[in-house]
Amino acid sequence: MQGKRVILIVLDSVGCGNAPDAAQYGDAGANTLRHIAEKCSPSLPNLERLGLGNIPDTGFTPCPHPTGLYGRCIERSAGKDTTTGHWEIAGLPLRTPFPTYPHGFPPEVIDAFCKATGRGVLGNYPASGTAIIDELGVEHIQTGKLIVYTSADSVFQIAAHEEIVPPQELWHICQQARDLLQGEHGVGRVIARPFIGKPGAFVRTGNRRDFSLTPPSDTLLDVMQRSGLDVWGVGKIEDIFAHRGLTQSDHAAGNPACIQSLLAMMRKPMSGLIFVNLVDYDSLYGHRRDVEGYARALEAFDAALPEIVGLMGEDDVLMLTADHGCDPTYMGTDHTREMVPLLCYKRGVTSQALGTRDTYGDIASTILVYFGLENTLCGASFAALLQERKAKE
Repeated sequence: MQGKRVILIVLDSVGCGNAPDAAQYGDAGANTLRHIAEKCSPSLPNLERLGLGNIPDTGFTPCPHPTGLYGRCIERSAGKDTTTGHWEIAGLPLRTPFPTYPHGFPPEVIDAFCKATGRGVLGNYPASGTAIIDELGVEHIQTGKLIVYTSADSVFQIAAHEEIVPPQELWHICQQARDLLQGEHGVGRVIARPFIGKPGAFVRTGNRRDFSLTPPSDTLLDVMQRSGLDVWGVGKIEDIFAHRGLTQSDHAAGNPACIQSLLAMMRKPMSGLIFVNLVDYDSLYGHRRDVEGYARALEAFDAALPEIVGLMGEDDVLMLTADHGCDPTYMGTDHTREMVPLLCYKRGVTSQALGTRDTYGDIASTILVYFGLENTLCGASFAALLQERKAKE
């Protein structure tokens, strides 16, 4: 049966700068959206119509009469990674940061991992995922040892050639690592990074999987599922929340597939939340410092917006946000500590400025209140603004 729906889309890494504590993370001056706008001038008429340019310092043109609610959110949690950002969007801020390993993982971790998997390890240092398979891919093929690496984020990443370690086996190895990496060494995510190809032309595949820690307490997904509402995930949402709180999921890989999955879901009757992650901005363009590719991917999403909006009913709400930044013009290849944009649209509702929100958790709080549920999570709801109708002309 069709009821009201919230379509929550996370544009992975599409930050908008100005995080008050950016300097503490070494990210003072990073601004993903503004720098892409300055260098590539992407055409985003539909996002601008919603109010993207009305958000301060995005670098896009303000709309005189936007159709959406627009603002930005500060991250309350410690960290700047996918798990941290998504958990806070879902109302669960991280009070203690996940551990990071700027000098690689200690011997007790690597030794336990090798014992559990029966395989040796190559690497074990922070690296770009594409660079490290170029550096160590041949030795991996020759020895069968696993390529292990990390980054500035709390991640234990395992790369393997699909002809040496098939994806299903690599996922099993990642689950073994996830079981080991708890407590003191409880990294946010263990990530499978399969690749194919010949030396000099290795390419990562779409068989990536993320193995997150289990959220320590309720998220928006848990509360909605317990209340009998549908909670549908698209892309790596299921991985980020350790497959908890979802009633249906499609692990589509890449922005185009995720957008098509979303459109298919919107054509089905449901009442509740459709939660989408669009990962390509981060994985294909931000980390690889591909400014032009990032800009074109933003244009592709903008072009898909009219079809998404066209499938919305009178009681549906569209929310667009991000989980952190990954400024491709900034130094390094890691995420950047930034505020994130927040755009909301509902048919007939008066456009208003949402201002600068104190936490990503305002999104979860708003969704709970919109569905008539008690706001038991962090954040302040702006659901009342979703009921203010435009005056009839």
